[in-house]
Amino acid sequence: MVTSTENSLSPALLPQVNGRYSFGAPLSSLTWFQAGGPAFVLYKPDSSDDLQHFLQEKSAEIPYFILGAGSNVLVRDGGYNGVVIKLGRSFSQISMENGELVAGAAALDRTVAMFALQHQLSGIEFLVTIPGSIGGAVAMNAGCYGVEIKDVLSWVEIVDSKGNLRKLLPGDLHMTYRKAILPEGSIVVRAAFKVATGNASEIQQTIQKYLDFREESQPMKGRTGGSTFKNPTNAKAWELIDKAGCRGLIIGAAQMSEKHCNFMLNTGGATADELERLGELVRQRVKENSNLELEWEIIRVGKKVEVV
Repeated sequence: MVTSTENSLSPALLPQVNGRYSFGAPLSSLTWFQAGGPAFVLYKPDSSDDLQHFLQEKSAEIPYFILGAGSNVLVRDGGYNGVVIKLGRSFSQISMENGELVAGAAALDRTVAMFALQHQLSGIEFLVTIPGSIGGAVAMNAGCYGVEIKDVLSWVEIVDSKGNLRKLLPGDLHMTYRKAILPEGSIVVRAAFKVATGNASEIQQTIQKYLDFREESQPMKGRTGGSTFKNPTNAKAWELIDKAGCRGLIIGAAQMSEKHCNFMLNTGGATADELERLGELVRQRVKENSNLELEWEIIRVGKKVEVV
């Protein structure tokens, strides 16, 4: 039997908005793991102005968390006792401005890569294999195949915790491996990328090469969150996991993939607790085997539940 703390927040602490509030909204359907509890409230702003107003007027007692495509997020079984902000269609526009490709934070990485292909623009082909949306990709300096967001980012537009709209340059973010330092509580709303005119056939070939490699090496059809752990310096997380005997390791309905052992799977009905405990067990065994600490790449939010 699982129990969780009752919610102490009041709807009266929330400002009036043009967007939509959904109280007690389930979050499992919004994450790739399809596990976890509900949010006190799910807020979908209808515009950047609406989001700014919310942050300017909300009570300081209300915590908030931004949820993108849910590709690398594990919501704990007790849910999130605050506001989960989900950017929608008005934040997913893609366009060309002054020779740069500009994408809203809610635009899917793959969609942005395909827009570039359609317009014969090269430089961001790698985005086609990164799960999630542009906002999350910027916030974690996502990358693969030797290219990272910091290599192609021109500027990013954020709404800070006080509701101010600000434009930042890559140097302001101090981007390192799988990390960008954004002002605390800020939310990415748009980003611009450096692209170059290219040959459509060559761009297509590069994209297909990336897609084929991902299909061969990663579990694409399961409920997963992408890479579970970051690569330590001068090491590969999957190799450390494999050497520690954790390929295929299972707790309940949570399993480390047999195909790519740095991917964690919900094989059907796994709780967030099972998934998190599996990840912690892998970290423990890798530490014992290689004396290296694996750092979670999956973002874990919310409250754990007490099992009685």
